[in-house]
Amino acid sequence: MTQAPATQAPITQVKPLRSAATGAIQGSIRVPGDKSISHRSLMLGAIAVGETVIHGLLEGEDVLHTAAAMRLLGAQAERDAAGVWRVRGVGLGALQEPAQVLDMGNSGTAARLLMGLVAGHPITCVFTGDASLNKRPMARVTKPLEEMGARFVGRSGGRLPLTVVGSGDLVPISYRLPVASAQVKSAILLAGLNTAGATTVIEAEPTRDHTELMLRHFGATVTTERLADGALAVTVTGQPELTGRTIHVPADPSSAAFPAVAALLRPGSELLLNDVGMNPRRTGLYDTLVEMGADIAFENRRDQAGEPVADLRVRHSALKGVVVPADRAPSMIDEYPVLAAAAACAEGTTVMLGLKELRVKESDRLAMVAEGLARCGVSVEVGADDSLTVHGTGGTGKGPKGGATVLTAMDHRIAMSFLVLGMATEEPVSVDDGAFIDTSFPGFVGLMNGLGAKIGEA
Repeated sequence: MTQAPATQAPITQVKPLRSAATGAIQGSIRVPGDKSISHRSLMLGAIAVGETVIHGLLEGEDVLHTAAAMRLLGAQAERDAAGVWRVRGVGLGALQEPAQVLDMGNSGTAARLLMGLVAGHPITCVFTGDASLNKRPMARVTKPLEEMGARFVGRSGGRLPLTVVGSGDLVPISYRLPVASAQVKSAILLAGLNTAGATTVIEAEPTRDHTELMLRHFGATVTTERLADGALAVTVTGQPELTGRTIHVPADPSSAAFPAVAALLRPGSELLLNDVGMNPRRTGLYDTLVEMGADIAFENRRDQAGEPVADLRVRHSALKGVVVPADRAPSMIDEYPVLAAAAACAEGTTVMLGLKELRVKESDRLAMVAEGLARCGVSVEVGADDSLTVHGTGGTGKGPKGGATVLTAMDHRIAMSFLVLGMATEEPVSVDDGAFIDTSFPGFVGLMNGLGAKIGEA
């Protein structure tokens, strides 16, 4: 068995890319493993007793930063010659104080969840990230963790670099989320693992529940209760005995969205996407696309380690504009940029409501999407209520004009979304930097070109 590198080399070189109109998108593929599940499998494997075996781990830069952090915290995380990852955990409460700064790269998920995990240990850790991550707000995580007894020293707004002073005597809390956030919920639940009692997170809108499902898979007691006001209370019982498990990571539905939308936009296309995670709290994009008239068949539905999975057969479709309700945002928060690309090519107007959370992702995605669409000749408005209205060109017999260079602000999903749009525009679309695509979707360009795309250096 060989140990994987602590992390890939940091992204330093700008990589402009250009996408041109293409013919049909055809093939059968499996996109890389789910990023959310990959992060969590490494973290929980590190605090479990025994060995956790992970098949299909996403080996993008974000997840490799998590693997490196878990090694610095005392766990073993190795990749064998067959591509299977094996994590030898230290047990709950036994993470070691790292001798180095924990570099989370571009990953807000890794940073926020790991802050919660180490908060329940009597150790001090310093977190940092790349230029993009260091701009993102962390106070939404540090506030409840401080209520539990951890301490934080960081820049204004709780931004990285940030020092976490954990405690082995955290107190359990009941915390109502002010905004729908699976990352904040997960950080609190992970901190609650090492408390003597029950920690509860109350969410008005259900967010992705990968943490709860995986905690149960490792042996923790996690309950959910619907409250009188309709909110959902998620409770973890502290000090469980977590045991190493085998995990099969499904293909990431967020990554599958890019080839799926490309196939919907190109006449004659038929694409089979294998093993895609179909957690109902992650499928908002696919629900929306079906409402728009997308021909998507969900075949061979099954479960893998508690997560629902299906094969998606996607065929070219004439899409029509719809209104996307605000309460759908938690189930598709990462997919709005590629939905906007689909909406630009649809007939009629698409209105997306409740997009405030897009402003605090890897970039201000709401502003970046609107600006990019306008550069490509698409009529678009951003509402004072953080809504996005896209006037599609599908009824005109031709796609958007394109012929622009779109700014990505170091955001991988902005880059991939506009490269997909460029496959359906009259003139090619370029992005100023596609280097950060590897943080979540290594091999994206080669995979898309293998299906019939025309993506190359700008």
